Amino acid sequence: MQIGIVGLPYSGKTTFFQTLSEQEIDPLQLQKKDTFEAVIKVPDERLDYLTQIFNPKKKVNATLSVLDYSIVQKSEQTNSFFPTALISKIRLNDALILVVRGFQDESVPNAHDSIDIYRDIQILEDELLFADTFFVENRLEKLEKEIMRQKVKDQLLKEKEIMLKWQGYLQENKALSDFEHSAEEIKLIKNYQMLSAKPLLVAVNLDESDIPQSENIVSELRKKISRQNIRIEPFFAKIEMELMQLEPEEKNELMTEFGLKESALNRLIKSAYEVLGVQSFFTVGEDECRAWTIKKGMNAQEAAGAIHTDFYNKFIRAEVVEFSDFKECGSFAKCKEKGLFRLEGKEYLLKDGDIMHVRHS
Repeated sequence: MQIGIVGLPYSGKTTFFQTLSEQEIDPLQLQKKDTFEAVIKVPDERLDYLTQIFNPKKKVNATLSVLDYSIVQKSEQTNSFFPTALISKIRLNDALILVVRGFQDESVPNAHDSIDIYRDIQILEDELLFADTFFVENRLEKLEKEIMRQKVKDQLLKEKEIMLKWQGYLQENKALSDFEHSAEEIKLIKNYQMLSAKPLLVAVNLDESDIPQSENIVSELRKKISRQNIRIEPFFAKIEMELMQLEPEEKNELMTEFGLKESALNRLIKSAYEVLGVQSFFTVGEDECRAWTIKKGMNAQEAAGAIHTDFYNKFIRAEVVEFSDFKECGSFAKCKEKGLFRLEGKEYLLKDGDIMHVRHS
């Protein structure tokens, strides 16, 4: 899975990327590169517990690929914050994180004259709509030319019909994520990677003093935003940068002092999983304990295919135990005694946290 990070200048976007990736970026590199990438391990206390129980040779966390796109200033030519050269790269992500400034700091320039979280969210959403509108208009022009040239036009005419629907929807300032698509349209929208159709996670970069009322701030924002498939989470860049430098024990002490229940990394990854519609299951043993990421609604055979294609093709049964049951019992033997160890067929829909062993031919 790949998630792109975008935000207005001086929003704390790169600081956000650094805390997620737990790596520092040389300021000189910001002038040379337009994209920074990191593969981050997805923290999972359930996997940690299973590793303690089975003591394997290797523990393998699920991973997320995170990309930070450098947006320096608004273009005078396009009147957009998104450089044209970057839009095609941003389209390749499975979801987007919009970093929005909510902190007051006179030493940090502001893209606007004031702090207005909702306004900045709208600006970023409008950028996505603008990019999609521009794409649709260009695609319609090309389709008209292709329709004139081709003898077999059915597929082209269908695509034109869809593009015209999208154009009308975008002109009403509506995101394509809210558009009710047919199966054919869903396939097409996936191929074209439309920006306004992507799941969004908004990270609001707040002041340390905002911690006590951060949930209220986020709650009020949620009331104003009607877009589907969007999550909003508070984030405290200065504190997170401090936490990044500390050992685990010191980190926990500082988090307690500030009243933070969990790190931004943990909280934001959970939200990212929600907007992406994915979940984890586990495979365990003496050699390896591993977390696997799959789409919600996948059945046992499809999940087996995520491990290896042979497991999909030669699938017989899945041995399944829910993590909560395993933790309560402490072993597979106890789970079997209590009837919690199950044999499931290929149509079984995996739940988040299932421990699965695949039987195959």
